[in-house]
Amino acid sequence: MTKTLTALLVALSLPGVASAHAILIDSTPAIRASIPAGHEAVTLKFNSRIDRERSRLTLIGPDKSETRLPVGPNGPPDVMTTSSDLAPGAYTVRWQVLAVDGHITRGDVPFTVVAP
Repeated sequence: MTKTLTALLVALSLPGVASAHAILIDSTPAIRASIPAGHEAVTLKFNSRIDRERSRLTLIGPDKSETRLPVGPNGPPDVMTTSSDLAPGAYTVRWQVLAVDGHITRGDVPFTVVAP
């Protein structure tokens, strides 16, 4: 089992594996964070440059409704920003990005909004 684990770790650390897709490395709010209700800035940072014009953010609300969020046009080439007014409940920011290498990646940032 140790040889298998070592082989897996080596394979995952190869430079070609990580460079194929934009991977989320940081977010505000953080994954599974609890934040106070109100106007919230959302920032997603990736490990590579992204094409903002062809990427998108969707807010999934406590009632499972989906709202497309505008992506801020400015900032570092590896960051997407937006903001929204949030009432208490469980939310998810669903992201889909096009990396400059042409690969699309997707993911979710779930978080909870609590009464202030």
